[in-house]
Amino acid sequence: MTIFKDIIDGKVPCDKVFENESVIAFKDIAPQAPIHLLIVPKKEIKNLQSLPSEDMPLLGEVIKVAQQLAKEFDIQEGYRLLTNNGSLAGQTVFHLHFHLLGGRRLNDGLA
Repeated sequence: MTIFKDIIDGKVPCDKVFENESVIAFKDIAPQAPIHLLIVPKKEIKNLQSLPSEDMPLLGEVIKVAQQLAKEFDIQEGYRLLTNNGSLAGQTVFHLHFHLLGGRRLNDGLA
């Protein structure tokens, strides 16, 4: 069980900006940019490397949601969509999720 599963199940509050049957998106509690949203598939998948081939359509759904949110938050001309795979890459919550960052010029680092 992860904090994201608790958010999906409504046990932990979040500042939700989007939800459908397969994806939820909410504001990051420790933003690294003026706009920092987390886009989380509702299905429990540890990370990108663990994504089974039958769940590949989830990636398309995440991208579609990212495009929609980028437009809603007026960052469609410049944003970053990223995921960390494993602790060596900085993953701290082991439930597949994507960071949508924007709202300022993004540097050469991750945020």
